[in-house]
Amino acid sequence: MMENELAAVVFPGQGAQRPGMGKDFFDQMPCSRETYEEASDTLGWDVAALCFDDEDEDLHLTAFCQPCLLTTEIAMLRGLADRYGFCPSFFGGHSLGEFTALVAADALPLSDALQIVHRRGQLMQDAMPPGLGTMAAVISENLDSERLSRRLEDLPIDVANVNSIHQIVLSGVTDAMPDAAVRVQETLGEGQTFRFVPLHVSTPFHSRFMRPVEMHFEEVLRDVGKNLNVSNAQQVTSNFTGDFHSDCREDIFTNLIQQVSSIVQWKDNMRRLIAKTDVIYEVGPGRPLRDFFKTMNANCHSITSLKGADRIFNQNGPRPEIN
Repeated sequence: MMENELAAVVFPGQGAQRPGMGKDFFDQMPCSRETYEEASDTLGWDVAALCFDDEDEDLHLTAFCQPCLLTTEIAMLRGLADRYGFCPSFFGGHSLGEFTALVAADALPLSDALQIVHRRGQLMQDAMPPGLGTMAAVISENLDSERLSRRLEDLPIDVANVNSIHQIVLSGVTDAMPDAAVRVQETLGEGQTFRFVPLHVSTPFHSRFMRPVEMHFEEVLRDVGKNLNVSNAQQVTSNFTGDFHSDCREDIFTNLIQQVSSIVQWKDNMRRLIAKTDVIYEVGPGRPLRDFFKTMNANCHSITSLKGADRIFNQNGPRPEIN
């Protein structure tokens, strides 16, 4: 790592959670432990206990998963800052991870963000009865999201995430997913193979079925998000627009509200971050974003543990100067 490199940090969203996530940071880094304590004080329940319990299935419920992931990712980031002087200049996050990015950029206080994502998770979880909605990843070469979206127009299925040129995620009614798989094959043509991978979710995130959530989420965002720092938000990419947030509070709120039911333009987010920086780090309990950056011929260093961070930052060498 060279001195004065411009760094970006990106955060994965729901699906990256796992029991025990962040416990090494909690055990060894006081600032990380304090982050979990701050989250527990804010939410009124023991966030660390839920994150570290191997048997508590509540970790995978959207309402609890989202604040737990946000807490863990910020706890890890603060630990990296304290141990290595890690101080990135640009920030991005996938779906829920966009809220982590806003906290990391000092655009939104952690306590405010926790209240926002906890309510966001509750609203999204309640948007459709369990089992009626689902998501699936389409994996193939050179996927055309717009063409695929047009082919699915008469089905209750939407393109939810454009993750890379090789992966698109679909979201919608469970019973319609087999028909969607047929449409994918028709769109790609007989000579092109693809994988259709069901995701273990009970709610169709980033689809038309989340639109009823938007009005209620807007109320939460405007009530709790009054401390938004619009200047710092400009260093964070927007999933909804694909570009960096502007310095307009109304635009930022609109982007975050519409993100709930709209396509996550992650491929465009990656392009913007790559253009701005020299090196990119993924911080979180899982590493789903690293492979997406590989499709852009960009190297992304994934940090999922304190031991892994030691290897990347070379604890025995000089402290990295990341400006």
